[in-house]
Amino acid sequence: MTDDLRALAEASHRVIATHQAPSGAYPASPTFSAYRGYSWFRDGAFIAEGASRYGDADGPAAFHRWCADVLVKRSDQVDALVARALVGERIPVADMLPTRYTIDGGVGNDPWWDFQLDGYGTWLWALAAHADRHGPVDGVDGGVATAVRYLTTFWARPCYDWWEEHVDHRHVSTLGAIRAGLAAAVSHPALSAALTPAERGAAADAVAAIDALVLSSGVVDGHLTKWLGAADVDASLLACVAPFGLATGDLARATVAAVEDALCVDGGVHRYAADTFYGGGQWPLLTAFLGWNQAAAGRVEDAWTSLRWVAAQATPSGELPEQVGHHLLAPEREQEWIDRWGTVATPLLWSHGMYLTLAAELGLVGRAR
Repeated sequence: MTDDLRALAEASHRVIATHQAPSGAYPASPTFSAYRGYSWFRDGAFIAEGASRYGDADGPAAFHRWCADVLVKRSDQVDALVARALVGERIPVADMLPTRYTIDGGVGNDPWWDFQLDGYGTWLWALAAHADRHGPVDGVDGGVATAVRYLTTFWARPCYDWWEEHVDHRHVSTLGAIRAGLAAAVSHPALSAALTPAERGAAADAVAAIDALVLSSGVVDGHLTKWLGAADVDASLLACVAPFGLATGDLARATVAAVEDALCVDGGVHRYAADTFYGGGQWPLLTAFLGWNQAAAGRVEDAWTSLRWVAAQATPSGELPEQVGHHLLAPEREQEWIDRWGTVATPLLWSHGMYLTLAAELGLVGRAR
């Protein structure tokens, strides 16, 4: 069985490396109608993390340089947004940076739920993690500084969540990603060197403010919540424990337990209880996040169970989907999405990246940290 798991890791890296564009971008899915031709900072950062842990230094570095180039080309836009914010102007969502870009780094014409902040924080975190493993990536300083200016100005603003929903809320998983990225920018020498003292100070202040805000408004019954002022949970909160470290100790344990209790069925993890996207199935990448947290907490056998569940969702050719329909929360809603966009995205490169991360965390391949 271990040989099969290792073979899927090899296949996962092959899927990621094969579909990485010459620009360095990782397409979310090379075949799915709504994702084809686009790269998300969030998805790509986690894809890069999996490939980096597997032992690939060059592919993730190319992705990180692509991200930095995307941001440098928009540094004037960011500076203008910051200036408008400083004078108290109400800035429309449409003026903010998008969450996804075309493979060549442009802004697509397709309408999307585009204002999401978490990807920029996740990228900074992943860049630092890759530098720890394989050495600093050259040519990214301008992008780092631009991302930090953007996040320190707008971190408290409501935006869409991981799932392109609820733009009017401040999502705890978004805050956790921003915090992790800004903390990395302050503390990691390869990133901190790109910042001015004022930028480092603003980033440190934002980290402290996020910590205080989440503790005051994003915790119910001892666990993190889906957004500030809510009571329920979302599987994206798992990232706030491992790897982002927003929650530690009892808060971390309670958050993972709350997600497991509410959203894990027969080993597979749902996004949230009211999910209707493709019927509200279970997501391999979220099950890998659960396994990552289980491994980090010393629950090694549980983590292996999660890895095996993810592996069992692969197609015979070794491709992992976005979600599976074994246990649908809203089966009556599945067909409308098939009619709209086709069958579930397969392969989803983020699923493959998360499989590699969990496999590495368990010592099956590459590097655990």
